[in-house]
Amino acid sequence: MAATRRHRAGWVLLPVALFLGLATLFGFALVSGDPSKLPSALIGKQAPKTTFAALEGLTVGGRPVAGFSSDDLAKGKVTVVNFWASWCVPCVQEHPLLIALNERSGVAIVGVNYKDQPDSARRFIGRYGNPYAAVGVDPQGRGAIEWGVYGMPETFVVDGKGRIVYKHVGPITPQSLEQRLLPVIERAKAGASPAAPAS
Repeated sequence: MAATRRHRAGWVLLPVALFLGLATLFGFALVSGDPSKLPSALIGKQAPKTTFAALEGLTVGGRPVAGFSSDDLAKGKVTVVNFWASWCVPCVQEHPLLIALNERSGVAIVGVNYKDQPDSARRFIGRYGNPYAAVGVDPQGRGAIEWGVYGMPETFVVDGKGRIVYKHVGPITPQSLEQRLLPVIERAKAGASPAAPAS
């Protein structure tokens, strides 16, 4: 009887112990690790089939700024895809670096505005500048799920064939701009093979 109780207690405690072990592991990774080193199963694969409608009311020079789809990313030119939101503090911090990336890389940057209000998104771009050739919206977050986005901001480099060659989790920093994004973009422009995840 006592042996049976111990056996049942062991089965009850096993899931708890597994949960605590996994929670400890993830907690340690979040606190001590670099979030940009999180792996992506999409590296080297085609960008997910997604369509992002244009941000309502956003114009440049009196002309509406278009949205985009994954098909637009496979037209022979390297593209940077940036997921952002007006309510995201790190997005504010990285925005000047997106403008610098736009000026220095010579590639189009397209933005995906995530779970945001159109007027808030337009105010954000009006205040901080517009590095984007196109701005699509993801009001329900479904596109972000398809792209495997963990949180705002995240940035992808897509080669001219529509394949994801790099993923950057978290805000771009001066160091990641110089040491990761710009070199990956240059390799993608030269037609190099897909880059490994950030290290």
